Amino acid sequence: QVQLVESGGGSMQAGGSLRLSCPTSGYTYSNYCMGWFRQAPGKEREGVAAIYTGGSRTTYADSVKGRFTISQDNAKNTLYLQMNSLKPEDTAMYYCALGFRWRSGGYCDTNSAYYNSWGQGTQVTVSS
Repeated sequence: QVQLVESGGGSMQAGGSLRLSCPTSGYTYSNYCMGWFRQAPGKEREGVAAIYTGGSRTTYADSVKGRFTISQDNAKNTLYLQMNSLKPEDTAMYYCALGFRWRSGGYCDTNSAYYNSWGQGTQVTVSS
């Protein structure tokens, strides 16, 4: 089965940067969607960013546009999330996910329903 293991989380002061990584294994498909999601205590899980590996088309939540960048290294089968200008509101458990459904035009959705495999999460804490 597909396995995903997030890393790179930690504590950071507001304005700082973190880079999350998610190496994957257990699949051989060429085109797929990968996404980053986050969940804070007492809140619903929300989509942060997604990428379609068939053309590297990306989708971002409005709250992170201009600050976060999602990318995929196909050779390493690794998903990344570069997080810059971090804010306290970014504090959450971050999860990477993989799915094999995408929207027309090769865009991946940030709706968690499109994803089948999930990592266990990495904690990001941003202090003011």
